[in-house]
Amino acid sequence: MDSRLKNLIRKLGEAIHESVSESEHIAGVVKDIRKQGFDVLLMLEATIGLNELEQQPAAVPLALTSGDGPEAGPFTSSDVNFLRSLRIAVEEGKPEAS
Repeated sequence: MDSRLKNLIRKLGEAIHESVSESEHIAGVVKDIRKQGFDVLLMLEATIGLNELEQQPAAVPLALTSGDGPEAGPFTSSDVNFLRSLRIAVEEGKPEAS
């Protein structure tokens, strides 16, 4: 892994940390827990996976729909796999015409 990529991954980790530490919602919940007499130690683990892109034609996006109609999408097959890994159900529609 080259130093530029390592630097970008480090910046991503810093951005995630900053997002969590500056979240007013998280701060409010932590404050409520402390009011109950507990101290809070929040440890998050982020796994960053990288897959080198192959030189292929652009992926054909999948049109995904929710139960209310075609509101979501378009997503690539990688997006769909990621959502499924998070146990988020998706319905695959027909690929959109470009």
